[in-house]
Amino acid sequence: MIMGLSLGLLIELGVAILLAITIGYCVMLNTRIKNLQSDRAALQQMIGDLVQATTMANGAIKGLKQTAIEADERLNQRLNEAERFAIELANHVNAGQTVMDRIARITQAARSQEGRSEPRRASDALRALDDHQRRRENVA
Repeated sequence: MIMGLSLGLLIELGVAILLAITIGYCVMLNTRIKNLQSDRAALQQMIGDLVQATTMANGAIKGLKQTAIEADERLNQRLNEAERFAIELANHVNAGQTVMDRIARITQAARSQEGRSEPRRASDALRALDDHQRRRENVA
């Protein structure tokens, strides 16, 4: 009977040890499950933030595309306007060159006519200056 009692006690002791090990393992698994759940919540938060950032980035990209399109249109308008002004300026330069050529021809023609009468005018001017000088000397 003592043997039966000790065998029953040994079996109950073994079951108690196994039960204690099982309870310890369950506590350890419970801790891991809680960690996984908290990591899952953090991961869900991260995914939500990523979706929000992606949405904002898509909106920013659309805004940049629109801005680029508007800038391209403005640049094309300014280039067209600059081309018109360049053509107009070239026309004005050509017209100015034509006027300058005419003035040069007129000046050259006037000089060639003055060249013939220039020595006479110069000598007349020198005589008038001499006469004026003599009159001043006589008055003084």
